[in-house]
Amino acid sequence: MKSSLLILIFFVAGLLVGHFESVDLSNMPLSMIVLCLLMFFVGISIGKQPDKIRQMLGKNIRFFFLPLTTISGTLFGAFLSSFLLQKWNLGECLATGSGLGYYSLSSVIISEIKGPELGAIALLSNVFREIIALLGAPLFKNVFGPLAPIACGGATTADTTLPVIMNVCGTDYTAVSVFHGILCDFSVPFLVTAMLLIN
Repeated sequence: MKSSLLILIFFVAGLLVGHFESVDLSNMPLSMIVLCLLMFFVGISIGKQPDKIRQMLGKNIRFFFLPLTTISGTLFGAFLSSFLLQKWNLGECLATGSGLGYYSLSSVIISEIKGPELGAIALLSNVFREIIALLGAPLFKNVFGPLAPIACGGATTADTTLPVIMNVCGTDYTAVSVFHGILCDFSVPFLVTAMLLIN
C-alpha cells in the first residue's frame, strides 16, 4: 500500500508541476531514461535467479495461458461497455480495449483510422488502466491472488508496471510478468486493427 501511495504522490506532483509551471520536456527523453534504468535493474533481478525462473515457467503451464485470459477478459469487458456507450459501435469499443494498456501505439492507430476523438478516448482509457494497475496491485493481489495484478497490467507488465508487480507479488513472478507483457504487447497492433474492421 505504501508503494501505491508513493506512486500516486509522484503522479499528482507531476500533474501539478505540468499544470502550473512552464516546463518544456519535449527535448528531454526523461521517461525513456527512467524506463531503461528500471529495465536494467529488472534484468539484474532476473539474471540472479535463472534456475528459479525456468523452474516456475516449466511447472506451471497455466502461466502460458495468462495472456490469452487477459486479452479475452479485456475484450469481454469492452463488449459489455458497447451496450452502455451508444455513440460508439462494437468494433470501436473492442479496438479501444485492445490497447491493453499500450496507449502510445493503440491511440495512434485508432486516431489514424477512426479520428482523433476515439483516439483520445483510447489514450485515456489505456492510461487509466496503467494507473489502476500501478495503484491497485496490492489490493488485487490480496483479493484475487498474485496473477491478478499481472492480468490488470496488460501490455505494461513487461516494463512500466513490472517493478510494482515484483514488489507486490515477489520476484518469483518476474518472468511470468515479462512473458505476459511481451505477448500482450505484440498482439496490440493486430488486435486493434482487426477490431476496427467490425461494424
